[in-house]
Amino acid sequence: MSNAKASIITIGDELLIGQVIDTNSAWIAQHLNELGIDVLRRVAVGDEATAIKNALDEELTKSELVLITGGLGPTADDITKPLLCEYFGGKLVVNDAVLEHVRNMFVQRNRPIIERNLKQAELPDNCLVLHNRIGTAPGMWFEKDEKVIVSMPGVPFEMVAIMEDEVLPRLKQRFVGEAIEHVSIITAGEGESFIAEKIQDIEEALPGYIKLAYLPGPGMVRLRLTGRGQTADQLIKELKLQQDRIAERLEGIVVALEDIPLPEVVGRLLADKKASLGFAESCTGGYLSHLITQVPGASTYFTGAIVSYKVGVKEHVLGVDKNIIDRYGVVSEETAVEMAKNAINVLNCNNSLSITGFLGPAGGDDQIPVGTVWMAVADKERVKTKKFRFHYDRVRNKEMAAQMAMLMIWKFLNHKL
Repeated sequence: MSNAKASIITIGDELLIGQVIDTNSAWIAQHLNELGIDVLRRVAVGDEATAIKNALDEELTKSELVLITGGLGPTADDITKPLLCEYFGGKLVVNDAVLEHVRNMFVQRNRPIIERNLKQAELPDNCLVLHNRIGTAPGMWFEKDEKVIVSMPGVPFEMVAIMEDEVLPRLKQRFVGEAIEHVSIITAGEGESFIAEKIQDIEEALPGYIKLAYLPGPGMVRLRLTGRGQTADQLIKELKLQQDRIAERLEGIVVALEDIPLPEVVGRLLADKKASLGFAESCTGGYLSHLITQVPGASTYFTGAIVSYKVGVKEHVLGVDKNIIDRYGVVSEETAVEMAKNAINVLNCNNSLSITGFLGPAGGDDQIPVGTVWMAVADKERVKTKKFRFHYDRVRNKEMAAQMAMLMIWKFLNHKL
């Protein structure tokens, strides 16, 4: 059975001039892939009727499914809805359910309702209306010549809500005829080329109905095994078997056997151990705290952080001895150790991590070049340190440092450091 083919059309002048980065296509493509639907093309067009029509004409010759985002707002440049209404030969009518939803949203937010907002409830009479629980612009599902065209708002969180609530369940029923299952292996600390070399024989021996994908990120590589077959139970058993083989081969760098971010892995481990964690951050400026608190329930194990960006804060708030900083410098093993040890007392936690470094483009010298980062992780008995050297720009160096910090905590808690 061949996979269904899809095209993604994103609409908006802001996409073409680079003012807004298109994250919608990436999210949609990833989730279509998980359903076994192949994305043939991703097309961006401006807010211009002819361009949108031409894109639709072109993609419908290639794909059974076309997903559109953008142009559904209440302003003059939002032309997608009337254009699609004309394209599919319908007429705009007021949808009572959407009208009530829009009114309720403005009442709940204590904001005045204007006519422009109420027009969001005018929809083509020949589409299936897709409820948007967190916005005023609903999605639309059209069918033509046994092909499906779905239009959604360009606001990413609204698109995601409509996809998850309305679109993906319908696509799975409409286009997916065989079992498709996925399992993941999350690794950290090694690149994809190292991993590929390490598991080459396992990958080459995979049966034809199982594919392995490498999905690298800052300091991490996700391995995703995807299987296609007629029986879901048998497929899951085979995938788990291959997952275990790969995880055993990569034992030293595997941090999770499900697709979750490293801060969540760390959070679960802390919760299981009934342990607490605090940060003494310098060069990352609170980014570690942001990552750990992105996980729901982080308050059960994360006590807080001191963003000791300036030397004076390290000394007067965190309590680092001025003599240590004067003798060894702010970016040093000795300073990192003092930061971590003192954070345990100041933040009333039983585990801490400190980080200090030069992320660039300035700040380093010949002895301590840009990209040098010292980290220390501690509890009340142990302190472990590690020096890193990152070679990217400031933003990427911060991302890499954060991932390495999370990995260092994970190793420390598992006594692998």
